[in-house]
Amino acid sequence: MTALPGQSSVAASVQAPSSSAPAPVARPARQGFTAWPLWASAAGALGFAGTIVFDVRPDAETEAWLSGEDYSVTSADMLGLAVLPGRLGWTAGLFAMALLLVFAAVWWRRMQRFESSVGAKVVAFGAIATAAAGLLGYGWKGALANYLGPEAGLYDEHGLFVYYMLTDFGAYFPWFGVLVSALAMVWMAFAERLVSRVLGVVSALFGLGLLTLMLVSGVPGIPGTLIQGWLVIAGVWLAVGRSRVTERDPA
Repeated sequence: MTALPGQSSVAASVQAPSSSAPAPVARPARQGFTAWPLWASAAGALGFAGTIVFDVRPDAETEAWLSGEDYSVTSADMLGLAVLPGRLGWTAGLFAMALLLVFAAVWWRRMQRFESSVGAKVVAFGAIATAAAGLLGYGWKGALANYLGPEAGLYDEHGLFVYYMLTDFGAYFPWFGVLVSALAMVWMAFAERLVSRVLGVVSALFGLGLLTLMLVSGVPGIPGTLIQGWLVIAGVWLAVGRSRVTERDPA
Protein backbone atom coordinates (compact mmCIF):
# COMPACT_ATOMS: atom_id res chain seq x y z
CA MET A 1 0.00 0.00 0.00
CA THR A 2 1.34 3.41 -0.90
CA ALA A 3 1.86 5.66 2.10
CA LEU A 4 0.13 8.98 2.07
CA PRO A 5 2.33 12.05 1.78
CA GLY A 6 3.76 13.00 5.21
CA GLN A 7 2.48 9.77 6.84
CA SER A 8 5.99 8.25 7.36
CA SER A 9 7.34 11.39 8.97
CA VAL A 10 4.36 11.55 11.35
CA ALA A 11 4.83 7.92 12.37
CA ALA A 12 8.54 8.44 12.96
CA SER A 13 7.85 11.41 15.15
CA VAL A 14 5.36 9.39 17.19
CA GLN A 15 7.62 6.36 17.64
CA ALA A 16 10.98 8.10 18.20
CA PRO A 17 11.61 9.29 21.76
CA SER A 18 11.94 13.00 22.15
CA SER A 19 15.55 14.06 22.56
CA SER A 20 14.44 17.12 24.51
CA ALA A 21 12.90 15.09 27.37
CA PRO A 22 14.82 15.78 30.61
CA ALA A 23 16.82 12.87 31.99
CA PRO A 24 15.88 11.72 35.49
CA VAL A 25 18.05 13.32 38.15
CA ALA A 26 19.93 10.76 40.24
CA ARG A 27 19.67 11.49 43.93
CA PRO A 28 22.84 10.96 45.93
CA ALA A 29 22.68 7.91 48.13
CA ARG A 30 22.40 8.67 51.80
CA GLN A 31 25.54 7.77 53.68
CA GLY A 32 24.91 5.35 56.52
CA PHE A 33 26.97 4.13 59.42
CA THR A 34 30.61 3.28 58.66
CA ALA A 35 32.31 1.04 61.19
CA TRP A 36 36.00 1.13 60.29
CA PRO A 37 36.79 4.66 61.64
CA LEU A 38 35.93 3.39 65.13
CA TRP A 39 39.34 1.72 65.23
CA ALA A 40 40.64 5.26 65.80
CA SER A 41 38.13 5.91 68.59
CA ALA A 42 39.06 2.70 70.38
CA ALA A 43 42.76 3.53 70.09
CA GLY A 44 42.16 7.02 71.47
CA ALA A 45 40.11 5.78 74.44
CA LEU A 46 42.68 3.15 75.42
CA GLY A 47 45.50 5.61 74.82
CA PHE A 48 43.93 8.13 77.20
CA ALA A 49 43.52 5.42 79.82
CA GLY A 50 47.09 4.22 79.44
CA THR A 51 48.53 7.74 79.58
CA ILE A 52 46.30 9.76 81.91
CA VAL A 53 44.02 7.46 83.92
CA PHE A 54 46.79 5.01 84.88
CA ASP A 55 49.60 7.51 85.20
CA VAL A 56 51.98 6.47 87.98
CA ARG A 57 53.19 9.15 90.39
CA PRO A 58 54.47 9.07 93.99
CA ASP A 59 51.76 9.77 96.55
CA ALA A 60 53.75 12.65 98.00
CA GLU A 61 53.96 14.32 94.59
CA THR A 62 50.21 13.95 94.06
CA GLU A 63 49.44 15.42 97.48
CA ALA A 64 51.77 18.35 96.85
CA TRP A 65 50.18 18.97 93.45
CA LEU A 66 46.69 18.99 94.98
CA SER A 67 47.91 21.50 97.56
CA GLY A 68 49.42 23.70 94.88
CA GLU A 69 52.96 23.06 96.07
CA ASP A 70 56.11 21.92 94.29
CA TYR A 71 57.65 18.55 95.01
CA SER A 72 61.00 17.11 93.96
CA VAL A 73 60.77 13.42 93.13
CA THR A 74 63.83 11.41 94.17
CA SER A 75 64.89 7.79 94.05
CA ALA A 76 63.58 7.41 97.60
CA ASP A 77 60.03 7.65 96.24
CA MET A 78 60.41 4.68 93.89
CA LEU A 79 59.74 1.78 96.25
CA GLY A 80 56.38 3.29 97.19
CA LEU A 81 55.02 3.41 93.63
CA ALA A 82 51.86 1.40 92.95
CA VAL A 83 52.26 -1.66 90.73
CA LEU A 84 48.69 -2.18 89.49
CA PRO A 85 48.22 1.24 87.79
CA GLY A 86 51.53 0.73 86.00
CA ARG A 87 50.51 -2.68 84.68
CA LEU A 88 47.08 -1.40 83.62
CA GLY A 89 48.65 1.60 81.91
CA TRP A 90 51.10 -0.62 80.07
CA THR A 91 48.33 -2.99 78.96
CA ALA A 92 45.97 -0.22 77.83
CA GLY A 93 48.77 1.59 76.01
CA LEU A 94 49.96 -1.55 74.27
CA PHE A 95 46.47 -2.32 72.96
CA ALA A 96 46.04 1.33 71.95
CA MET A 97 49.16 1.19 69.79
CA ALA A 98 48.00 -2.06 68.19
CA LEU A 99 44.60 -0.54 67.36
CA LEU A 100 46.30 2.56 66.00
CA LEU A 101 48.27 0.39 63.58
CA VAL A 102 45.07 -1.36 62.50
CA PHE A 103 43.41 2.01 61.91
CA ALA A 104 46.41 3.22 59.88
CA ALA A 105 46.27 0.10 57.71
CA VAL A 106 42.52 0.33 57.10
CA TRP A 107 42.75 4.09 56.47
CA TRP A 108 45.54 3.54 53.91
CA ARG A 109 43.46 0.90 52.14
CA ARG A 110 40.39 3.13 52.02
CA MET A 111 42.36 6.15 50.78
CA GLN A 112 43.80 4.40 47.74
CA ARG A 113 41.07 5.93 45.57
CA PHE A 114 42.31 9.37 46.67
CA GLU A 115 45.89 8.85 45.53
CA SER A 116 46.54 12.56 45.02
CA SER A 117 45.65 13.43 48.62
CA VAL A 118 48.73 14.42 50.60
CA GLY A 119 46.69 14.91 53.76
CA ALA A 120 45.40 11.34 53.73
CA LYS A 121 48.93 9.97 53.63
CA VAL A 122 50.09 12.22 56.47
CA VAL A 123 47.19 11.01 58.64
CA ALA A 124 48.42 7.43 58.26
CA PHE A 125 52.08 8.35 58.77
CA GLY A 126 51.26 10.28 61.96
CA ALA A 127 49.37 7.32 63.42
CA ILE A 128 52.24 4.96 62.59
CA ALA A 129 54.78 7.34 64.16
CA THR A 130 52.79 7.46 67.39
CA ALA A 131 52.43 3.67 67.46
CA ALA A 132 56.16 3.14 66.95
CA ALA A 133 57.24 5.59 69.66
CA GLY A 134 54.38 4.58 71.96
CA LEU A 135 55.51 0.96 72.03
CA LEU A 136 58.68 2.20 73.72
CA GLY A 137 56.92 4.62 76.05
CA TYR A 138 54.35 2.13 77.31
CA GLY A 139 57.00 -0.60 77.35
CA TRP A 140 59.02 1.40 79.87
CA LYS A 141 55.87 1.82 81.95
CA GLY A 142 55.38 -1.96 81.94
CA ALA A 143 59.04 -2.56 82.78
CA LEU A 144 58.82 -0.27 85.81
CA ALA A 145 55.71 -2.10 87.03
CA ASN A 146 57.49 -5.42 86.51
CA TYR A 147 60.53 -4.40 88.54
CA LEU A 148 58.27 -3.09 91.29
CA GLY A 149 56.18 -6.27 91.34
CA PRO A 150 57.07 -9.78 90.11
CA GLU A 151 60.79 -9.02 89.76
CA ALA A 152 61.12 -6.66 92.71
CA GLY A 153 64.63 -6.50 94.11
CA LEU A 154 66.49 -6.88 90.82
CA TYR A 155 67.15 -3.12 90.78
CA ASP A 156 67.57 -0.73 93.67
CA GLU A 157 65.72 2.56 93.92
CA HIS A 158 68.33 4.30 91.77
CA GLY A 159 67.82 1.86 88.92
CA LEU A 160 64.04 2.16 89.26
CA PHE A 161 64.38 5.93 89.14
CA VAL A 162 65.90 5.63 85.66
CA TYR A 163 62.81 3.77 84.46
CA TYR A 164 60.57 6.29 86.21
CA MET A 165 62.21 9.16 84.35
CA LEU A 166 61.70 7.30 81.07
CA THR A 167 57.99 6.95 81.84
CA ASP A 168 57.64 10.59 82.90
CA PHE A 169 57.08 11.68 79.29
CA GLY A 170 57.43 8.27 77.64
CA ALA A 171 53.68 7.80 77.23
CA TYR A 172 53.02 11.45 76.40
CA PHE A 173 55.26 12.79 73.64
CA PRO A 174 54.69 9.86 71.21
CA TRP A 175 51.21 11.30 70.64
CA PHE A 176 52.75 14.16 68.67
CA GLY A 177 52.36 11.93 65.62
CA VAL A 178 48.58 11.90 66.05
CA LEU A 179 48.68 15.68 66.51
CA VAL A 180 50.25 15.87 63.05
CA SER A 181 47.43 13.61 61.82
CA ALA A 182 44.91 16.09 63.22
CA LEU A 183 46.57 18.95 61.33
CA ALA A 184 46.54 16.82 58.18
CA MET A 185 42.81 16.33 58.69
CA VAL A 186 42.42 20.12 58.68
CA TRP A 187 44.10 20.18 55.27
CA MET A 188 41.83 17.41 54.04
CA ALA A 189 38.77 19.35 55.17
CA PHE A 190 39.51 22.79 53.74
CA ALA A 191 42.02 22.24 50.91
CA GLU A 192 41.08 18.82 49.57
CA ARG A 193 37.41 18.74 50.66
CA LEU A 194 37.62 15.06 51.56
CA VAL A 195 36.27 15.25 55.12
CA SER A 196 33.61 17.32 56.81
CA ARG A 197 34.55 20.94 57.47
CA VAL A 198 33.06 20.62 60.95
CA LEU A 199 35.59 17.87 61.63
CA GLY A 200 38.21 20.17 60.14
CA VAL A 201 37.36 22.87 62.68
CA VAL A 202 37.48 20.40 65.57
CA SER A 203 40.81 19.08 64.29
CA ALA A 204 42.19 22.61 64.09
CA LEU A 205 41.14 23.36 67.66
CA PHE A 206 42.88 20.27 68.99
CA GLY A 207 45.91 20.32 66.70
CA LEU A 208 46.75 24.02 66.67
CA GLY A 209 45.72 24.49 70.30
CA LEU A 210 47.96 21.74 71.65
CA LEU A 211 50.80 22.64 69.30
CA THR A 212 50.73 26.27 70.43
CA LEU A 213 50.56 25.28 74.10
CA MET A 214 53.49 22.90 73.66
CA LEU A 215 55.68 25.49 71.94
CA VAL A 216 54.82 28.28 74.38
CA SER A 217 55.22 26.17 77.53
CA GLY A 218 58.17 24.12 76.29
CA VAL A 219 56.59 20.92 77.66
CA PRO A 220 57.12 18.12 75.09
CA GLY A 221 54.38 15.91 76.51
CA ILE A 222 51.49 18.33 75.96
CA PRO A 223 50.11 16.44 72.91
CA GLY A 224 49.63 13.31 75.03
CA THR A 225 47.25 15.05 77.41
CA LEU A 226 44.28 15.60 75.08
CA ILE A 227 44.97 14.53 71.50
CA GLN A 228 43.50 11.11 72.28
CA GLY A 229 40.18 12.90 72.71
CA TRP A 230 40.46 14.18 69.14
CA LEU A 231 41.08 10.64 67.96
CA VAL A 232 37.88 9.47 69.68
CA ILE A 233 35.84 12.34 68.21
CA ALA A 234 37.29 11.97 64.71
CA GLY A 235 36.56 8.26 64.63
CA VAL A 236 32.96 8.69 65.75
CA TRP A 237 32.40 11.64 63.40
CA LEU A 238 33.70 9.73 60.39
CA ALA A 239 31.58 6.74 61.37
CA VAL A 240 28.26 8.59 61.58
CA GLY A 241 28.85 11.82 59.65
CA ARG A 242 29.18 12.67 55.98
CA SER A 243 32.62 12.75 54.41
CA ARG A 244 33.91 11.75 51.00
CA VAL A 245 36.49 9.44 52.53
CA THR A 246 33.79 7.23 54.04
CA GLU A 247 31.46 7.17 51.05
CA ARG A 248 31.13 3.85 49.30
CA ASP A 249 33.49 3.41 46.40
CA PRO A 250 31.32 3.61 43.25
CA ALA A 251 33.70 1.21 41.52
